[in-house]
Amino acid sequence: MRANLQIGQIGGIHILVHWTFIFLIIWIVLTELYRGGNLNSILFNLVLLVAVFFCIVLHELGHALVAKRFHIKTEKITLLPIGGMATFKNLPKSPKKEFLVSIAGPLVNLFIAVILFLSIPARRYLQLDFNETFELLMSFTLESFLFYLFIVNVGLFVFNLIPAFPMDGGRILRALLAMTMSRVKATQISTSVAQFMAVIFLISGLFYNPLLVIIGIFIFFSAFAENQMVKQKALLKGHTVEEAMMINMTCFKPDDSLDLAVNLILSGTEKNFIVVDNHEVKGVLYHKDIINQSNKNIMVKDVMKRNFKLLKHTDNLAEAYNLIINKKDAFIPVLKDDKIAGVIDATNLNEFLLLQSRLAY
Repeated sequence: MRANLQIGQIGGIHILVHWTFIFLIIWIVLTELYRGGNLNSILFNLVLLVAVFFCIVLHELGHALVAKRFHIKTEKITLLPIGGMATFKNLPKSPKKEFLVSIAGPLVNLFIAVILFLSIPARRYLQLDFNETFELLMSFTLESFLFYLFIVNVGLFVFNLIPAFPMDGGRILRALLAMTMSRVKATQISTSVAQFMAVIFLISGLFYNPLLVIIGIFIFFSAFAENQMVKQKALLKGHTVEEAMMINMTCFKPDDSLDLAVNLILSGTEKNFIVVDNHEVKGVLYHKDIINQSNKNIMVKDVMKRNFKLLKHTDNLAEAYNLIINKKDAFIPVLKDDKIAGVIDATNLNEFLLLQSRLAY
């Protein structure tokens, strides 16, 4: 099963929905049925859900718009049951830029909330007693729909300012701290705050709402991952791809038999291979593709992947980090003077990081 389903594209940014989103829809339907709801109440809540996630997309596009001003590309926006997440090709190095990119999302929700406040008679709700307000909100009208959406956007604004990674508040805190200290130290402090907040969510969830437990777990491990990534990039600073790449690797030609790769896998430790012709990289031969096609009498060119990334031996290793780590089964050829000089993957990079961490302490 594919983890994400693409539902659209805006300005070159892919809008994806995670497959677990279906559980949120099921939960809403079952909750309404348990409360004795009918088709109207179910449809009302589902339409409200769509509107809420449309606001979340606008929130993420707010990040993307400001990031674009700083020449930072947004590759995709992923909608999860607990919110949205924008994926940037690279992150702003300047604390000021990170602050502006991070604050843009919550400000979008604040702007939407102000527009909705002016569009509905909000003062009317504030003047009613509890029973009257409850009765009014239980009616499935456009007015109640807009009021719910107003409350949600206020909640999104406040929630995203909580100083906890991966929420905007965590990045805002890190950006403010990084103005007076190193990014590594700022990240360490902000992730400690995030993990403290995660524990609060976990404890609260055990007594009040299981959803808080999920949010707490998500925040805790996201904060840990962010801290690890920043520390690792700091260790790679000043190093080039050439220092970490493998130079002892087997290359095949496009017209070689795939059986040669199969035999090499069985007799050695290499799993993936580079395909070269006249010193020019033609493709990458992945282990899983070799195994899947191993029972066929075919050539390497019939199995190799022709869509691949290239690095130069002088490229900054810290900047190549995301390309190597985030891409599943990344096996990236490295060129020197336009000829194959080596290859780098996550295993190599992690080994280099381990050695650097030992030298640092």
